Amino acid sequence: MRCARNCRGTIEDGYCNTCGMAPSKNAPAPAATPVPAPAPAPGGGSERTATARRPRSSATRSAGRSTALSTRTGGSARTGSSRTGSRRRFGGGLVDVAPLPPRDPAGAVMPVAEVPEDKRYCPNCNNPVGRARGDRPGRTSGFCPSCGEPFDFAPKLSPGDLVAGQYVVVGALAHGGLGWIHLATDRNVSDRWVVLKGLLNAGSADALAAAVAERRFLAEVEHPGIVKIYNFVEHDGAGYIVMEYVGGASLKDILKQRWARAGHPDPMPVDQALAYVLEIMPAFGYLHDRGLIYCDFKPDNVIQTGDQVKMIDLGGVVHIDDQDAALYGTLGYQAPEIAQAGPSPQSDIYTIGRTLAVLATDFRTVQTVHRDSLPARDEVDVYQRHESFYRLLQRATRPDPAERFVDTAEMTEQMLGVLREVLATDGTPRPAPSRLFTGELRTDVRPQAGHEHDDGPDWRWLPVPLVDLADPAAAFLASVTVTDPRAVLALLGRAPEHTAEVQLRALRAYIDLGRDAHAEAARLLNAIVTEFGHDWRVAWYEGLLALAGGDTGRARDRFDAVYSALPGEPAPKLALGLSLEAAGRHAEAAEYYDVVSRTDPAYTTAAGGLARCRLEAGDRDGAVEAYNRVPGTSAAYRSSQVGAVRALVRARQGSLADVTALATAAGMIERLEMETAQLAALRAELLERALTALTNGAKLPGTVLGDTAARGPAAERDVRFALEAAYREMARAAAGFEKIRLVDLANAARPRTRT
Repeated sequence: MRCARNCRGTIEDGYCNTCGMAPSKNAPAPAATPVPAPAPAPGGGSERTATARRPRSSATRSAGRSTALSTRTGGSARTGSSRTGSRRRFGGGLVDVAPLPPRDPAGAVMPVAEVPEDKRYCPNCNNPVGRARGDRPGRTSGFCPSCGEPFDFAPKLSPGDLVAGQYVVVGALAHGGLGWIHLATDRNVSDRWVVLKGLLNAGSADALAAAVAERRFLAEVEHPGIVKIYNFVEHDGAGYIVMEYVGGASLKDILKQRWARAGHPDPMPVDQALAYVLEIMPAFGYLHDRGLIYCDFKPDNVIQTGDQVKMIDLGGVVHIDDQDAALYGTLGYQAPEIAQAGPSPQSDIYTIGRTLAVLATDFRTVQTVHRDSLPARDEVDVYQRHESFYRLLQRATRPDPAERFVDTAEMTEQMLGVLREVLATDGTPRPAPSRLFTGELRTDVRPQAGHEHDDGPDWRWLPVPLVDLADPAAAFLASVTVTDPRAVLALLGRAPEHTAEVQLRALRAYIDLGRDAHAEAARLLNAIVTEFGHDWRVAWYEGLLALAGGDTGRARDRFDAVYSALPGEPAPKLALGLSLEAAGRHAEAAEYYDVVSRTDPAYTTAAGGLARCRLEAGDRDGAVEAYNRVPGTSAAYRSSQVGAVRALVRARQGSLADVTALATAAGMIERLEMETAQLAALRAELLERALTALTNGAKLPGTVLGDTAARGPAAERDVRFALEAAYREMARAAAGFEKIRLVDLANAARPRTRT
């Protein structure tokens, strides 16, 4: 059936696929000449701008994949929630968010339905219109003095109006870049509350086209995180979209309330900002899977109602392949490339990053000084405290869309990692398995007598990137279970295909062979980059090769690049810590080690590294705290406890704190489950220190002898007997000259007696 409105469209699902109107023969046809939509006042924040779009080439029309350091993380990450009492947990079940109380829809109606003068702009040339002159108030309708274009900001509906014989208007709720939003009741469906969204300026063909596009794209959209579209009707020659009423507060309203209560700028805590946006990420994935781009995401367009959040105001939604649709966005949020390259999932990701920055920081320069950039990290306290959050925002808002996250699934995964890291600052770990890396490769290091602590940073303990299951050789690689590098290379030579993953596995084998094979590793690395490109996996192995070869500067550079690409992953931060420690930059290394071990104690390499760095700074208590982060179920628990004991024993002498440390170390030794000779070696170290302290006049509790029930002080005679016993126990397990040396030490330690 052809449309009867003087257009060339046909009727589909009850509406014209060109003009979007119902098939009424008496309704006028919409205007055919598009003009730009009104631009916002500087810093306005809530107004949209229409972007004139240049034709895109086939290369830029598709969603840009990052060729820098990114990868798909496999499917849409789940951000499901669980309930705890009357509160709902957002952000993958990690953050409690109080539900908002129900709001009477009628109470949300504007007392006076008018567009503020500072929001009135010409729909054609974007110059201010409708402004006051002297004592005369500004006009709500008229003609632009600059270009002569007519404007009309007055609502076309009044309370009590009956629209399409079904919807009774209650009043105006708000105004926006695309039109007035009215509250109404649906007489045909139990007087349910609905929203009627019309045109702000009926003479703007762009606004009309955007409204038609919204109805066309969203009529079949069904997602719990997206406002529902019920109908599309007309009244007095104007079109209206009928949508679900979502009563609640927008994220912008919540921010305003925080600022009002505090009396100064009061951004959301980072964990809450991340949790809110994580709840809406599945809606973006849903739209992108259907080729739809939201275009105008910002705090105004997310509403919390009860214990749910929804995206509203979808007037800017376009299909990714629609070359003719007007593009609407908001200054400071819209991606800079959209006019030339058009909309893409990456342009939406840009708006998500900007929205996160506005929610979590005092970002009043979002539409002025930093309209297309972020403030420097050292200018914002939140960025200084949460480096991973800053890197997340940086990646999401990079000027080149190909360097942003590949899709919302990848960004969601990294956001969850950053959220876990932020939450762990309260002292409670928030571990989660990585979908990109193995766990650390460290195995339990059997402590040896005479070692001060573990042997220092070892690049072999770092996690390994997991095999991409989409690689054609993934199944073959799963069968390669040998660990000897030469055996690995022999098996890889029989691979059915020399894919990227096969080459990377061979590269790791060459690195494992040692420096004699590093030249071959470098040649293979260059061949991989030439054939397969440069992504975060390549950068990781570049860093690993540099670290294994002693080039700590190059290693830091490459691991830093991986960190920027994957800000929610612990592995790059652990690698940075190892690189910095190897370069002697212990204070910087300690910061990365601390973040990793605090978030996930299973990374015992991070706890050991943190302890070593704190020992270098003379912080013995801090080193013990770091060693104690290793969980008792870990294979590294025993060696970490040995490290803690030695940190306590080697504390500075002459202070009460050191006396207490010796007693604490004695108690830890008694709880350790180790070979007898190894325990004896630890006791000997402690008792040597205790004997020196006694000779210097210190008073030691009897508990340093291993008797937790001792009440009195330790006597020198008792300490010497205990030290003698420890040496003799060590001698029983020794041989040759070492046995003789230990027996001599035992004889020297023994107190003088008559027998």
